[in-house]
Amino acid sequence: MPSTSPRVLIADDQRDVLEALRLLLKGQGYQIDTVESPAAALTALSQRDYDIVLIDLNYARDTTSGEEGLELLRQIHAGDAMLPVIVMTAWGSVHVAVEAMRRGAGDFIEKPWDNERLLTILRTQMELGRALRRAGRLEAQTRAATEGGGTLIADAAAMRPVLQMIDRVGPSDANVLITGENGTGKSLVAQALHGVSVRAARPMVTINAGGVSEGVFESELFGHVKGAFTDAKQDRVGRFEMADGSSLFLDEIANVPLGQQQKLLRVLETGEFERLGSSRTRKADVRLISATNADLNVEVNAGRFRQDLLFRLNTIEIHLPPLRERREDIPRLAACFLTNHAQRYRKGITGFDPSALRALVDHRWPGNVRELDHAVERAVLMAQGNVVHTADLGLRPAVAMGEHLDEMSLEDVEALLIRKAMARHGNVTLAAKALGLSRSALYRRLERYKLS
Repeated sequence: MPSTSPRVLIADDQRDVLEALRLLLKGQGYQIDTVESPAAALTALSQRDYDIVLIDLNYARDTTSGEEGLELLRQIHAGDAMLPVIVMTAWGSVHVAVEAMRRGAGDFIEKPWDNERLLTILRTQMELGRALRRAGRLEAQTRAATEGGGTLIADAAAMRPVLQMIDRVGPSDANVLITGENGTGKSLVAQALHGVSVRAARPMVTINAGGVSEGVFESELFGHVKGAFTDAKQDRVGRFEMADGSSLFLDEIANVPLGQQQKLLRVLETGEFERLGSSRTRKADVRLISATNADLNVEVNAGRFRQDLLFRLNTIEIHLPPLRERREDIPRLAACFLTNHAQRYRKGITGFDPSALRALVDHRWPGNVRELDHAVERAVLMAQGNVVHTADLGLRPAVAMGEHLDEMSLEDVEALLIRKAMARHGNVTLAAKALGLSRSALYRRLERYKLS
């Protein structure tokens, strides 16, 4: 809701009161909607967002007790506890207004009102309401950002294209698709992209599509209203709403259920969505960063992923090389993990002996950086002195490269060498030169093996 044009809902059963308030507030730049009953007020609130609500406490059915107004106040806050409500009451019924404030009203005015006091109360309550909303959103975002933190260590030549892409596209609002094997550090790249963006002041919101069952996926992304399904005991904000004005990291994007992909495509195209069980359209300004270890082109060809959604996701694509192709980074990564785990387990371990470090560099790391982290954690627990030895690491013997190639077809070997060359050099011209191919020949092979 733009702060330059706040929207106010006024509920009162006296048309002269509504008209007087409408003229007063319109002259101050407010957008005004008026209704004459509690039921009409609740209908208006279900169809539109408001900055503040001004309600009478007494209506035609009961003109003295204020119970209709108090019930309306309860229902308004049941739907949105952060929405500021000011109550109006006739002179001599101040005790009812005090009861309304005890039940959550922001303030009250007496009829006939003083214009300056009314305008001051409106401004104060709107600012307070916005501050509470910002605080609530920040808290929700902080809870949702479960994969934050960490340092992106990337000194290897194979990581230079990744760092260049972060510098070039991070400050933009372009959607980014991060690809790579499991454990390569895709969430850290997402954090780095968010960290250099104009949205960095707000925490990035994270959701792992692989960890959400299909039955609750829509609720996780877009939220739900009370009663939308059996266990929906109250309204819930979805991840897109949490990430409004920030970035949303959608990990394991290939696991998004096919039936939900159209809704995801719609929110990426228009910013619009509805909470599950509601017909009220909401909007969110979100920059989407997604990640997958799957080949989405293969998923598209198999009918498991929408091609139009893929086009929306991969405005920019960043491929993370596996750890075995960036061995220069292993000593620094291992040292970082060692420091973290030694502090966590309160052990005075200062480093690795030379043979242990050599074993780390030589290992194939099929689980990539995540496996390295776990190996170092185990070593910290097992080490008996102040340095880690090879035996502490518990590494299984690596498969010799020759034996590994013997198990591969000629096409698999060619695809592997092309992937390694592209990761090492970062562009087709240099990779083609290193492989002894022409650019056109390399392009044909990239297309044949569906490589980026």
